[in-house]
Amino acid sequence: MPSAAPEPTVSRFQDDLARLIGAEAVASARFGVAVSGGPDSMALLWLASRAFPGRVHAATVDHRLRAESKAEAAMVAAWCAAEGVPHATLTPHEPITGSVQSAARAVRYRLLDTWRMEQRIDWLLTAHHADDQLETMLMRLNRASGVGGLAGVRARNGAVLRPLLGWRRAELMEIVERHDLPHVYDPSNENMRFDRAALRAHLAKVDWLDPVAATRSAAACADAEEALQWIVDGIAADHVEGGAGGPVVLRRTDVPREVLRRLVMLMIRRAEPDASPPRGEAIDQAIVQIFQGKRTSIGKWLLTGGEQWIVSLAPPRRTS
Repeated sequence: MPSAAPEPTVSRFQDDLARLIGAEAVASARFGVAVSGGPDSMALLWLASRAFPGRVHAATVDHRLRAESKAEAAMVAAWCAAEGVPHATLTPHEPITGSVQSAARAVRYRLLDTWRMEQRIDWLLTAHHADDQLETMLMRLNRASGVGGLAGVRARNGAVLRPLLGWRRAELMEIVERHDLPHVYDPSNENMRFDRAALRAHLAKVDWLDPVAATRSAAACADAEEALQWIVDGIAADHVEGGAGGPVVLRRTDVPREVLRRLVMLMIRRAEPDASPPRGEAIDQAIVQIFQGKRTSIGKWLLTGGEQWIVSLAPPRRTS
């Protein structure tokens, strides 16, 4: 007897992944799913396990930041055991310090990528969806982000895939409820001390913003960002010289302002590869000074203009 056709949500999920990596890759790939135990990631796990039986592994990162986290990881492990999905609980080797949310995110992706490579898994899936993308875009818009920032979270970033960016939070919750999937809620998602939680609470009162349309805009920004970088790399290959601690020279400056901004940032990275990138405002101010025929400094680097622009180490300041 022919096998029954998958239900529409599973077929939709398969199609979304095929658009990201191609149908041939989907047909043979092994997928890892990052599962926190929240409804979004449990819906993702259910979709993946139904779409690709026998080719899905799951992992839960227990940051040990909350007393409940161990039990939540055990809940996910129990569901996976019942469904025949291999599961691992990953814990950081050292306590999370600094800015908790950003530090935990960095540790989480590092642990998940190590696990993925150890298990020889091709792709890591995360449960970011359209509502998440809208929140990210608005937060970055409020911080004066450019094209790259407004691209939001990428649907594909290295080995990380986010196949649910065209799905709404409510659609994922419907899957959880229909299939009676166990799930938990992270209290930090409702903690108004965090910007995202506060924004989410406000967006819940707004019905005229379309998160799926915002996701398409983010994808357009991501394409624009890629195109800009391609242009910058081409110009740099032909017109930027030097680096590795010495002066860096740009021999062509008759380019659009955004391209010029990126070229200056590239020059500074070449001059000091391990340095933190300068803020966009500092670059903009430096370009204004150069166009006025002045020299200016960006951190410890001096930028001079003319027919060619040069980034060089600024002389030490005199002390009286």
